[in-house]
Amino acid sequence: MSEKILDFHIHSKYSRACSPKLELPSIADFCEIKGVDIVSVSDFTHPAWLKHIKENLEEIGSTGLFKLKNKESKTRFILSTEISCIYRHRDKTRRLHLMIFAPNISAVEKFNSELEKRGAKLGSDGRPIMGISAKEVLKIVIEMGPRMMMVPAHAWTPWFAIFGSKSGYNSLEECFEELTPHIKAIETGLSSDPIMNRRLTQLDKIVLISNSDAHSLDHIGREANVFAFSSEEAVTYDEIIDIIRTGNRKKFLYTIEFYPEEGIYHADGHRDCKFVCLPKETKKHKGICPVCKKPLTIGVLYRVDELADRSEDKILASKFIPYKYIIPLREIIGEVLEVGSKSKTVDREYQNLIKNLGSEFNILLYCQVDDIKKFVSNKNIAVAISNMRVGQVKVVPGYDGLYGKVQALFGDGFKPSQSRLL
Repeated sequence: MSEKILDFHIHSKYSRACSPKLELPSIADFCEIKGVDIVSVSDFTHPAWLKHIKENLEEIGSTGLFKLKNKESKTRFILSTEISCIYRHRDKTRRLHLMIFAPNISAVEKFNSELEKRGAKLGSDGRPIMGISAKEVLKIVIEMGPRMMMVPAHAWTPWFAIFGSKSGYNSLEECFEELTPHIKAIETGLSSDPIMNRRLTQLDKIVLISNSDAHSLDHIGREANVFAFSSEEAVTYDEIIDIIRTGNRKKFLYTIEFYPEEGIYHADGHRDCKFVCLPKETKKHKGICPVCKKPLTIGVLYRVDELADRSEDKILASKFIPYKYIIPLREIIGEVLEVGSKSKTVDREYQNLIKNLGSEFNILLYCQVDDIKKFVSNKNIAVAISNMRVGQVKVVPGYDGLYGKVQALFGDGFKPSQSRLL
């Protein structure tokens, strides 16, 4: 049995507001440090980036997975990308982001050509904006054959998502109509977690995947998926797509989750007014900011409450794929040492741990706490990692485009009842 960690959704240097360091060799290097085994090539609709893909990657046999041509690396790449659709449907402007999976370069080129036939300007951005409906994109994917797949991206983001409060739908059927059965999975996004999504019975047969949507190298793998393969030879594009479509629990072991409170659209509020609140308070204010008297930006938690038809305690967890929360290792180190997560002090500590214990995911998820203690300057780093694994954290929710804050508790000054404070 071979376990792999997969991140299907990142971006390249050609996407708006993304790091210029996002090139394939650097992405591969960082994945090895992080512990991501298979990662998206990203942005394959962009002509210059597709050229970069062809120059730097080669397919591994006929597996549908790729590796670097001129550099030894364990990192493998899968052809997936994100596109943005803005269009009118049912008397409302819709803004949806969609993930597309392709089995080979030929399929990528054909898909790109079909988008261009419909007026898409693919060179404008790594995540191109087009006036094509989500249903029309799904038609293209279906017509290209069963090896292609489409998944609605970060399903709850207010501005650009299938269930987004600003421009989304109340159900998959409203969007995709008779083609809805072809939607087998959705991406939860950073501001929601599986338990929130499982409050909707309409999603009971939908597989939930989690990805980083990374706009910089250090964000790769902040959410991911853990799959089991019968052997190394079984690690193929087709097997990966089958696992996503079926949600086979013997093969889809769990997702790795960002604490949803840390997502930039978890709670409701106004960043300019420095006002944040949870759904109950939002309803008291009738959705109006008490500071500026304008409508609040409604977050994911409120939107889930709005569409949910059961409470968390009614969810039969054993029916669904498990999940594990993490806090990035640099953030844990910085919190304990009381310095910034990007400081030289944190980097020295981080690099020492990686050198002695392996990848970041190995340290966060698997290493014995006593082993971690051997290689840290402050034993509370190990304690904080241990507490993170069991949910002993303190959170301040993100809202209206601002990240929340999650602190792994450590030392003797906390009680279990303090976990997940808002």
